[in-house]
Amino acid sequence: MTKRIVLSSDHAAIELRQTIAKHVTALGYEAVDIGPTSPESTHYPLHGQAAAERVASGDCALGIILCGTGQGIMMAANKVPGIRCGVCSDTFSAKMIRQHNDAQILSIGARVVGEGLALEIVEAFLGAEFEGGRHATRVAMIEKTDA
Repeated sequence: MTKRIVLSSDHAAIELRQTIAKHVTALGYEAVDIGPTSPESTHYPLHGQAAAERVASGDCALGIILCGTGQGIMMAANKVPGIRCGVCSDTFSAKMIRQHNDAQILSIGARVVGEGLALEIVEAFLGAEFEGGRHATRVAMIEKTDA
């Protein structure tokens, strides 16, 4: 079964999100692009939450979200229980958030990285697997609600 990857963004990242969706599909994943498609100003918290809910529900295995810096939409996604999302502007961090933090969602700043680097970041994120072990203990600590 093909892994479903949800993609969402605000108005600042529509073009890069659509490019990433095509790239994800070319890599053999099913891209579930939930928009927006209109360039009118929109609220990134709504889009971050919508994507995170798709992952938290199990509808999609992973997610890729974007806004101008990647920061605001990441903050909104992380408010959804069980979600771990990180902003990455380099491939090493994208690999590490999967391997060490079991992040299910990658956030990218469309005004921070160019298209070529963004695609490399996506590949690093999708190509990495959670290592478990000592990292599982730390992920459990992140998930703990009374911490």
